[in-house]
Amino acid sequence: MDAAIPVEFEASLRRHGLPRLVRGSVDTLQVNVGRRCDLACHHCHVEAGPKRTERMSRATAERVLAVLERNPQVATLDLTGGAPELHEVFRPLVTGARALGRRVIDRCNLTVLFEPGQEDTAEFLADQRVDVIASLPCYTAENVDRQRGRKVFDRSIEGLRRLNELGYGGEDSELSLDLVYNPQGATLPPDQSELEARYREELREHFGIAFHRLLTLTNMPIKRFARQLEREGRDAEYLSLLANHFNPETVPALMCRTLVSVGWDGSLFDCDFNQMLELPLAGAAKTLDDLEDLSLLDAAPIATGRHCHGCTAGAGSSCGGALG
Repeated sequence: MDAAIPVEFEASLRRHGLPRLVRGSVDTLQVNVGRRCDLACHHCHVEAGPKRTERMSRATAERVLAVLERNPQVATLDLTGGAPELHEVFRPLVTGARALGRRVIDRCNLTVLFEPGQEDTAEFLADQRVDVIASLPCYTAENVDRQRGRKVFDRSIEGLRRLNELGYGGEDSELSLDLVYNPQGATLPPDQSELEARYREELREHFGIAFHRLLTLTNMPIKRFARQLEREGRDAEYLSLLANHFNPETVPALMCRTLVSVGWDGSLFDCDFNQMLELPLAGAAKTLDDLEDLSLLDAAPIATGRHCHGCTAGAGSSCGGALG
């Protein structure tokens, strides 16, 4: 790795005259309801798959809703997994949060809509006015199937068509449908706006599909993707790529500044990536049971590591796409 480029994230901040990261006001609770998924994608930093058994209990889900109710500044419940829809607490969390007037995001892999027991999931999402952020790492079958599995592209397209039929993705529709792109390997995403235009053209022309936004995400050197890099002997190269492209202008918009990540067991983290690395929040609050008032986390330090370069490289990367 280039010795002129700092390896540790804190060193990158200091190099650009930036203070260490601290949280602002929390406006999003991102909840991983479990690790079970119908897919086992090569890049998955959660290491989700069909054989994973971790899942959120009803009691923990009720605790999530209680925290939302007591903290009106938290406007958004962001549900992830695994495939969150496969877990029994998914629908109670959705209906409970919507009853509290909160925005709900479902991070959907699209293929889950065709799993047994999920026949009415798309209709449920539309009825509850849930915002859908759907994974589609390319607009060609070859690239998607290489990364996510055989015939995943075809099922993903059918899932998008079903959502479109319900009103998702329409130009004037309030049913929000965003797509997520991530690179095939150890590279940074291309320009988000240019790639969005290409996605829109390809999906409309070949499949008649509409969507609202494309979000580009950087592959994080964590878990499954990290091991792939190690097998290929490219881990140091990729970490160097991320560090060399550190962009200080992305730092103010980092998702960890306004988000708290909740694990399936109620553990608390600064972000989903820290959750997978088991880097807990600083201070006394380690689980939902420790936390009554989320405003107590305002100005709290954020745990960082080398992987944080993934969120600050190039145009930046967050759960909401590029940062600038």
